[in-house]
Amino acid sequence: MSLSVSGRRGRRPAAVLACAALLLTGVLSGCSGSSSSGSSGPSGRAGASRPAGTPAPSATPDDAYRRWGLDKPLAAPPAPPAKKPVATAGPGGTPPIVRRIPTNDKVVFITIDDGAEKDPEFVKMAQDLKLPFSMFLTDDIARAGSGYGYFDRLRALGNGVHNHTLSHPNLRTLSADAQRREICGQQDALEKRFGTRPALFRPPYGNYNDATLTAAGGCGVRAVVLWEVTMQINDMRYQDGDKLRPGDIVLAHFRGPGELKGTSMTKMVTNMLRSIQRQGYTVARLEDYL
Repeated sequence: MSLSVSGRRGRRPAAVLACAALLLTGVLSGCSGSSSSGSSGPSGRAGASRPAGTPAPSATPDDAYRRWGLDKPLAAPPAPPAKKPVATAGPGGTPPIVRRIPTNDKVVFITIDDGAEKDPEFVKMAQDLKLPFSMFLTDDIARAGSGYGYFDRLRALGNGVHNHTLSHPNLRTLSADAQRREICGQQDALEKRFGTRPALFRPPYGNYNDATLTAAGGCGVRAVVLWEVTMQINDMRYQDGDKLRPGDIVLAHFRGPGELKGTSMTKMVTNMLRSIQRQGYTVARLEDYL
Protein backbone atom coordinates (compact mmCIF):
# COMPACT_ATOMS: atom_id res chain seq x y z
CA MET A 1 0.00 0.00 0.00
CA SER A 2 1.25 3.49 -0.79
CA LEU A 3 0.21 6.66 1.02
CA SER A 4 0.56 10.13 -0.46
CA VAL A 5 0.92 13.13 1.80
CA SER A 6 1.32 15.71 -0.92
CA GLY A 7 -1.11 17.13 -3.44
CA ARG A 8 -1.60 19.86 -5.97
CA ARG A 9 -0.76 22.57 -3.45
CA GLY A 10 2.58 21.09 -2.47
CA ARG A 11 3.86 20.23 0.97
CA ARG A 12 1.38 19.53 3.73
CA PRO A 13 1.86 20.88 7.24
CA ALA A 14 4.01 18.92 9.68
CA ALA A 15 0.97 17.79 11.69
CA VAL A 16 -0.48 16.07 8.64
CA LEU A 17 2.83 14.33 7.95
CA ALA A 18 2.89 13.10 11.54
CA CYS A 19 -0.65 11.72 11.30
CA ALA A 20 0.16 9.94 8.07
CA ALA A 21 3.20 8.36 9.65
CA LEU A 22 1.11 7.09 12.54
CA LEU A 23 -1.48 5.72 10.12
CA LEU A 24 1.19 3.87 8.17
CA THR A 25 2.55 2.41 11.40
CA GLY A 26 -0.93 1.16 12.32
CA VAL A 27 -1.42 -0.47 8.92
CA LEU A 28 1.93 -2.22 9.09
CA SER A 29 1.36 -3.40 12.69
CA GLY A 30 -1.77 -5.30 11.65
CA CYS A 31 -4.22 -3.64 14.19
CA SER A 32 -2.86 -5.65 17.10
CA GLY A 33 -5.29 -4.07 19.55
CA SER A 34 -8.38 -5.75 18.05
CA SER A 35 -9.68 -9.22 18.87
CA SER A 36 -10.17 -11.84 16.21
CA SER A 37 -13.86 -12.06 17.08
CA GLY A 38 -14.42 -8.32 16.65
CA SER A 39 -16.22 -8.14 20.02
CA SER A 40 -16.36 -4.80 21.80
CA GLY A 41 -16.38 -3.86 25.43
CA PRO A 42 -18.74 -1.41 27.09
CA SER A 43 -16.81 1.59 25.71
CA GLY A 44 -17.16 0.37 22.16
CA ARG A 45 -13.45 -0.43 21.85
CA ALA A 46 -12.47 -3.91 20.80
CA GLY A 47 -11.38 -6.15 23.68
CA ALA A 48 -9.91 -9.56 24.18
CA SER A 49 -12.18 -12.44 23.27
CA ARG A 50 -13.65 -14.58 26.08
CA PRO A 51 -11.85 -17.94 26.57
CA ALA A 52 -13.74 -20.98 25.35
CA GLY A 53 -16.10 -22.34 28.00
CA THR A 54 -16.28 -19.09 29.98
CA PRO A 55 -19.91 -18.09 30.62
CA ALA A 56 -21.18 -14.85 29.18
CA PRO A 57 -21.25 -11.93 31.64
CA SER A 58 -24.48 -11.66 33.63
CA ALA A 59 -26.94 -8.99 32.64
CA THR A 60 -26.43 -5.53 34.02
CA PRO A 61 -28.94 -4.27 36.60
CA ASP A 62 -30.54 -2.15 33.89
CA ASP A 63 -31.24 -5.28 31.89
CA ALA A 64 -32.62 -7.25 34.83
CA TYR A 65 -35.84 -5.34 35.39
CA ARG A 66 -36.76 -5.64 31.71
CA ARG A 67 -36.16 -9.38 31.78
CA TRP A 68 -38.71 -9.74 34.58
CA GLY A 69 -41.34 -7.54 32.96
CA LEU A 70 -40.86 -4.26 34.83
CA ASP A 71 -40.90 -0.87 33.14
CA LYS A 72 -38.16 0.52 35.39
CA PRO A 73 -35.80 -0.72 38.11
CA LEU A 74 -36.94 -0.92 41.71
CA ALA A 75 -36.00 2.30 43.46
CA ALA A 76 -33.50 1.85 46.26
CA PRO A 77 -35.18 2.10 49.67
CA PRO A 78 -34.03 4.78 52.10
CA ALA A 79 -31.40 3.91 54.67
CA PRO A 80 -32.82 1.84 57.54
CA PRO A 81 -33.96 3.98 60.48
CA ALA A 82 -31.38 4.48 63.21
CA LYS A 83 -34.02 3.44 65.73
CA LYS A 84 -36.51 0.78 64.72
CA PRO A 85 -40.04 2.22 64.91
CA VAL A 86 -41.64 -0.89 66.47
CA ALA A 87 -40.82 -1.94 70.03
CA THR A 88 -40.65 -5.73 70.07
CA ALA A 89 -40.97 -8.02 73.08
CA GLY A 90 -38.09 -8.95 75.32
CA PRO A 91 -37.31 -12.55 76.28
CA GLY A 92 -40.49 -14.29 77.36
CA GLY A 93 -42.60 -11.14 76.93
CA THR A 94 -45.87 -10.89 75.05
CA PRO A 95 -45.10 -10.01 71.43
CA PRO A 96 -46.91 -7.07 69.80
CA ILE A 97 -49.25 -7.51 66.84
CA VAL A 98 -47.86 -5.68 63.79
CA ARG A 99 -49.97 -4.99 60.70
CA ARG A 100 -48.14 -1.95 59.39
CA ILE A 101 -44.81 -0.32 60.13
CA PRO A 102 -45.13 3.27 61.40
CA THR A 103 -43.03 5.20 58.90
CA ASN A 104 -43.29 8.13 56.52
CA ASP A 105 -40.99 6.40 54.04
CA LYS A 106 -42.66 5.48 50.75
CA VAL A 107 -41.90 1.82 51.33
CA VAL A 108 -43.87 -1.38 51.71
CA PHE A 109 -42.77 -4.79 52.96
CA ILE A 110 -43.28 -8.05 51.07
CA THR A 111 -43.90 -11.21 53.07
CA ILE A 112 -44.29 -14.64 51.46
CA ASP A 113 -45.94 -17.54 53.28
CA ASP A 114 -46.08 -21.33 53.51
CA GLY A 115 -43.42 -22.60 51.08
CA ALA A 116 -45.35 -24.87 48.70
CA GLU A 117 -44.02 -23.56 45.37
CA LYS A 118 -40.27 -23.87 44.88
CA ASP A 119 -39.79 -22.24 41.49
CA PRO A 120 -36.06 -21.88 40.65
CA GLU A 121 -36.92 -18.95 38.40
CA PHE A 122 -38.03 -17.01 41.45
CA VAL A 123 -34.56 -17.43 42.96
CA LYS A 124 -33.09 -15.89 39.79
CA MET A 125 -35.65 -13.10 39.91
CA ALA A 126 -34.94 -12.28 43.56
CA GLN A 127 -31.21 -12.23 42.85
CA ASP A 128 -31.47 -10.14 39.68
CA LEU A 129 -33.79 -7.55 41.22
CA LYS A 130 -32.14 -7.60 44.67
CA LEU A 131 -35.67 -7.98 45.98
CA PRO A 132 -36.05 -7.85 49.79
CA PHE A 133 -38.79 -9.99 51.35
CA SER A 134 -39.47 -12.03 54.47
CA MET A 135 -40.48 -15.70 54.44
CA PHE A 136 -42.92 -17.25 56.91
CA LEU A 137 -42.54 -21.00 56.49
CA THR A 138 -44.75 -23.89 57.55
CA ASP A 139 -42.65 -26.98 58.25
CA ASP A 140 -44.65 -29.73 56.57
CA ILE A 141 -45.21 -27.55 53.50
CA ALA A 142 -41.64 -26.26 53.23
CA ARG A 143 -40.15 -29.76 53.65
CA ALA A 144 -42.14 -31.17 50.71
CA GLY A 145 -40.49 -31.62 47.32
CA SER A 146 -36.98 -30.17 47.18
CA GLY A 147 -37.35 -29.11 50.81
CA TYR A 148 -35.64 -26.42 52.82
CA GLY A 149 -32.66 -26.29 50.46
CA TYR A 150 -34.72 -24.01 48.23
CA PHE A 151 -35.17 -21.51 51.04
CA ASP A 152 -31.48 -21.73 51.89
CA ARG A 153 -30.85 -20.14 48.49
CA LEU A 154 -33.31 -17.32 49.13
CA ARG A 155 -31.97 -16.76 52.63
CA ALA A 156 -28.44 -16.51 51.22
CA LEU A 157 -29.64 -13.42 49.29
CA GLY A 158 -30.36 -11.67 52.61
CA ASN A 159 -34.03 -12.57 53.06
CA GLY A 160 -35.31 -13.50 56.52
CA VAL A 161 -36.87 -16.85 57.44
CA HIS A 162 -39.59 -16.82 60.10
CA ASN A 163 -42.20 -19.03 61.77
CA HIS A 164 -45.60 -20.03 60.33
CA THR A 165 -46.18 -23.14 62.53
CA LEU A 166 -45.46 -26.81 61.94
CA SER A 167 -48.66 -27.77 60.12
CA HIS A 168 -50.71 -24.59 59.39
CA PRO A 169 -53.68 -25.12 61.74
CA ASN A 170 -56.26 -22.57 62.81
CA LEU A 171 -54.63 -21.87 66.16
CA ARG A 172 -57.82 -20.54 67.73
CA THR A 173 -59.25 -24.07 67.58
CA LEU A 174 -56.33 -25.58 69.53
CA SER A 175 -55.57 -25.83 73.23
CA ALA A 176 -52.78 -23.74 74.72
CA ASP A 177 -50.49 -26.79 74.81
CA ALA A 178 -51.21 -27.67 71.19
CA GLN A 179 -50.52 -24.09 70.13
CA ARG A 180 -47.23 -24.15 71.97
CA ARG A 181 -46.23 -27.36 70.19
CA GLU A 182 -47.04 -25.84 66.80
CA ILE A 183 -45.14 -22.61 67.42
CA CYS A 184 -42.20 -23.85 69.49
CA GLY A 185 -41.84 -26.90 67.26
CA GLN A 186 -41.29 -24.72 64.21
CA GLN A 187 -38.98 -22.41 66.16
CA ASP A 188 -36.85 -25.45 66.98
CA ALA A 189 -36.94 -26.78 63.41
CA LEU A 190 -35.91 -23.47 61.87
CA GLU A 191 -33.18 -22.90 64.45
CA LYS A 192 -31.78 -26.36 63.74
CA ARG A 193 -31.90 -25.76 59.99
CA PHE A 194 -30.68 -22.16 59.76
CA GLY A 195 -28.77 -21.65 62.99
CA THR A 196 -30.90 -18.84 64.44
CA ARG A 197 -34.20 -18.77 66.27
CA PRO A 198 -36.79 -16.73 64.33
CA ALA A 199 -37.81 -13.42 65.84
CA LEU A 200 -41.09 -13.12 63.94
CA PHE A 201 -44.20 -15.30 63.78
CA ARG A 202 -47.32 -15.26 61.61
CA PRO A 203 -50.35 -17.30 62.70
CA PRO A 204 -52.04 -19.21 59.86
CA TYR A 205 -55.04 -17.35 58.42
CA GLY A 206 -54.15 -14.47 60.74
CA ASN A 207 -56.10 -16.24 63.51
CA TYR A 208 -54.84 -16.02 67.10
CA ASN A 209 -55.96 -15.56 70.69
CA ASP A 210 -54.33 -14.79 74.02
CA ALA A 211 -52.97 -18.33 74.27
CA THR A 212 -51.26 -17.81 70.90
CA LEU A 213 -49.45 -14.71 72.10
CA THR A 214 -48.43 -16.36 75.36
CA ALA A 215 -47.07 -19.40 73.52
CA ALA A 216 -45.27 -17.29 70.94
CA GLY A 217 -43.58 -15.18 73.60
CA GLY A 218 -42.51 -18.26 75.52
CA CYS A 219 -41.01 -19.71 72.34
CA GLY A 220 -38.83 -16.64 71.74
CA VAL A 221 -41.00 -14.73 69.25
CA ARG A 222 -40.54 -10.95 69.49
CA ALA A 223 -43.41 -9.84 67.21
CA VAL A 224 -46.48 -11.34 65.53
CA VAL A 225 -46.70 -10.09 61.96
CA LEU A 226 -50.04 -9.76 60.17
CA TRP A 227 -50.74 -7.67 57.05
CA GLU A 228 -52.77 -4.85 55.52
CA VAL A 229 -52.56 -5.88 51.84
CA THR A 230 -52.88 -9.24 50.11
CA MET A 231 -51.49 -10.00 46.67
CA GLN A 232 -53.93 -11.72 44.34
CA ILE A 233 -52.90 -13.05 40.92
CA ASN A 234 -52.96 -9.75 39.08
CA ASP A 235 -53.32 -7.03 41.68
CA MET A 236 -53.67 -6.23 45.36
CA ARG A 237 -56.55 -6.31 47.79
CA TYR A 238 -56.52 -3.69 50.57
CA GLN A 239 -57.97 -4.10 54.05
CA ASP A 240 -58.28 -0.33 54.43
CA GLY A 241 -58.96 1.95 51.45
CA ASP A 242 -58.00 1.28 47.86
CA LYS A 243 -54.29 2.02 47.72
CA LEU A 244 -50.98 1.46 49.46
CA ARG A 245 -49.90 3.47 52.49
CA PRO A 246 -46.39 3.96 53.86
CA GLY A 247 -45.33 0.94 55.88
CA ASP A 248 -47.94 -1.50 54.57
CA ILE A 249 -47.10 -5.18 55.00
CA VAL A 250 -48.05 -7.14 51.89
CA LEU A 251 -49.00 -10.82 52.11
CA ALA A 252 -48.14 -13.17 49.24
CA HIS A 253 -47.61 -16.94 49.03
CA PHE A 254 -45.18 -19.38 47.47
CA ARG A 255 -47.65 -20.57 44.85
CA GLY A 256 -47.42 -21.89 41.32
CA PRO A 257 -49.63 -22.20 38.23
CA GLY A 258 -51.86 -24.82 39.84
CA GLU A 259 -53.05 -22.33 42.46
CA LEU A 260 -52.66 -19.19 40.35
CA LYS A 261 -54.87 -20.24 37.43
CA GLY A 262 -51.90 -20.93 35.18
CA THR A 263 -49.86 -17.89 36.26
CA SER A 264 -46.29 -18.50 37.41
CA MET A 265 -45.02 -17.21 40.73
CA THR A 266 -42.59 -14.90 38.96
CA LYS A 267 -45.40 -13.36 36.92
CA MET A 268 -47.47 -12.86 40.07
CA VAL A 269 -44.51 -11.12 41.73
CA THR A 270 -44.01 -8.97 38.63
CA ASN A 271 -47.66 -7.89 38.83
CA MET A 272 -47.15 -7.03 42.50
CA LEU A 273 -44.01 -5.01 41.86
CA ARG A 274 -45.60 -3.13 38.97
CA SER A 275 -48.48 -2.13 41.24
CA ILE A 276 -46.07 -1.02 43.97
CA GLN A 277 -44.08 1.07 41.50
CA ARG A 278 -47.19 2.53 39.88
CA GLN A 279 -48.26 3.88 43.26
CA GLY A 280 -44.90 5.53 43.86
CA TYR A 281 -43.50 3.05 46.39
CA THR A 282 -40.54 0.74 46.64
CA VAL A 283 -39.78 -2.35 48.73
CA ALA A 284 -37.76 -2.32 51.96
CA ARG A 285 -36.52 -5.08 54.25
CA LEU A 286 -38.97 -5.72 57.08
CA GLU A 287 -36.24 -6.76 59.52
CA ASP A 288 -34.63 -3.29 59.16
CA TYR A 289 -37.75 -1.69 60.64
CA LEU A 290 -38.93 -4.36 63.08
